Amino acid sequence: MKTIEELEAKLSEPSDTLVRDLASLDGDILLLGIGGKMGPSMGRLAVNAIRQAGVRKKVIGASRFSDPDLKKQLDKDGLETISVDLLDDDALRQLPEVKNVIYMAGTKFGTTGNEHFTWAMNAYLPGRVAEKFRHSRIVVFSTGNVYPLTPVYSGGATEETPPGANGEYGMSCLGRERIFEHFSRKYEIPMLIYRLNYAIDMRYGVLLELAKAVKAGEPVDVTMGHANVIWQGDANEWALRSLLHCKTPPEVFNMSGPETISLRWAAEEFGRLLGVKPVIVGEEAPTALLSNCSKAHKIFGYPRVPLRQMMEWIAEWISSGGQTWNKPTHFQERDGKY
Repeated sequence: MKTIEELEAKLSEPSDTLVRDLASLDGDILLLGIGGKMGPSMGRLAVNAIRQAGVRKKVIGASRFSDPDLKKQLDKDGLETISVDLLDDDALRQLPEVKNVIYMAGTKFGTTGNEHFTWAMNAYLPGRVAEKFRHSRIVVFSTGNVYPLTPVYSGGATEETPPGANGEYGMSCLGRERIFEHFSRKYEIPMLIYRLNYAIDMRYGVLLELAKAVKAGEPVDVTMGHANVIWQGDANEWALRSLLHCKTPPEVFNMSGPETISLRWAAEEFGRLLGVKPVIVGEEAPTALLSNCSKAHKIFGYPRVPLRQMMEWIAEWISSGGQTWNKPTHFQERDGKY
């Protein structure tokens, strides 16, 4: 893959399992907060799977659409789009009643110094959304940041690990989960909490940041020495398939790839792929932000795109000057400040 068009086509390529799952799902699908990094490709993936299934089902994307071209493109790709500020309660109430909701709205970067807005988006808004869609099933995007740092040798936090969010962003995301859980119990709303760590494609993500630093000869700090990643196409597919696994009280899944990746090893591997000797600084801490995703793998299987394939694609992408986004993950942060 060397062009955005080829990348988007790959991201929106459904598996046979997704086609079968969406064929069996009753009702239309609404993606709230579709304008982020994952939403557009998820919407296209859903449309393609529904077309292949030969069923009639709408995919609706709601967002502020600060980029009007994105709205036009999604309309062209077969979605129905709605421009809305979800914090405007009157506008939220005007959204159509839809059987299936994937909640992707939220804020992370810029939390420090703007904590009040982070809490409004991540913990207040979920209550308003749950009230509005009390008759739907809801997949709630969350994050592994609700967990504490765990010893690398432990294999990562499981869904049974008590939350221990580090910093206001992680705490506000735990607030999001707790508010949705409250309304799930109050109204018996089927829900699934989708704790993701970290999605990537060639334009952003942990692996891209490592590869870019290696290629530029910049120091790679390995103090946060390990991470989990998953191809965005797999993460999107699992989110859509999660609609069939919503329960009340909410089901909880950690979502990522199976590897606990050594970032030192990854930097050295990118050095081999790019023909550059990486500059590695620091020493690995004994703990990291890691998730054990074996529960999800039992239900959804392993990701279709393996780690080495992602790395080879990214190395080729940056070597050919492919477009990237200035949306760093800040995966190196150990104090929870974003």
